[in-house]
Amino acid sequence: MTANPIFRGAATALVTPMHADGAVDYESFGRLIDWQIAEGIDALVIAGTTGEGSTLSDAEHRELLAYATERINGRVPCIVGTGSNDIAYAVDLTKFACSIGADAMLVVTPYYNKATQKGLIASFNAIADASDKPIIAYNVPSRTGVGIEPSTYLELSKHPNITAIKEANGNISKIVETAALVGDKMDIYSGNDDQIVPILAMGGSGVISVLSNIMPAQTSRLCHSFFEGNVAESARAQCEYTQLIKALFCEVNPIPVKAAVAAMGFGGNNLRLPLTPMESANEAKLLSLMAKQGLI
Repeated sequence: MTANPIFRGAATALVTPMHADGAVDYESFGRLIDWQIAEGIDALVIAGTTGEGSTLSDAEHRELLAYATERINGRVPCIVGTGSNDIAYAVDLTKFACSIGADAMLVVTPYYNKATQKGLIASFNAIADASDKPIIAYNVPSRTGVGIEPSTYLELSKHPNITAIKEANGNISKIVETAALVGDKMDIYSGNDDQIVPILAMGGSGVISVLSNIMPAQTSRLCHSFFEGNVAESARAQCEYTQLIKALFCEVNPIPVKAAVAAMGFGGNNLRLPLTPMESANEAKLLSLMAKQGLI
């Protein structure tokens, strides 16, 4: 853990509510932001995977980031997704995000065209060079087709602006290896809700969470119980939420969580193609588990 983490605890990878015609539903988005902060979330992530950032046009992306930054207004750290498979575009979007007052950038590995490890280092460094705010390197090889190796993280940690990792590779052994290499040079955040406690046990600083879209207070509490030394309570919560987490990922994210947030009154259950609404049987199971938690 670094001396000055971007956040400590749970950050919500926030959904982007949309109208039936695909336009961003800013009324619902604003209410969702305010509710998350009132519930005690530790940070918010805008236009990441869960926020359908890759489907936004450039104008929409910039408008969404500007709206969120203004609405959050410094109440919690505002982390914005600026990654792309086009590094020149990622650089430009990162400069824009810095100019509007975002607190940090979430930068995914280049997808589709992939990269070698050397290419990843060059790409992340180019984006970090353009930023005056911290960069979180986001590793999700199941989506992008390329993973960041532990030795690559060590190289990235030499850049003063690359200060954190969102690790969603699912491989605990590699995460342990990364923690051993980077030490206190980078904060490690779990990118998988089913691995929060294991990553905290390796010195992790928290989670960038899908679950916290619907359970912000509980997800934050899970992390802070661990930080306060109540590991048993943190582990109990991790186990208690297991079935709900599985239901949130029974179809590709953010299909299930979009249905869940809509059921809680934050906009309609609308997604942009290629994503389509949840299968009815899966949705019924998800809503049943939410009802058991008193969420709906």
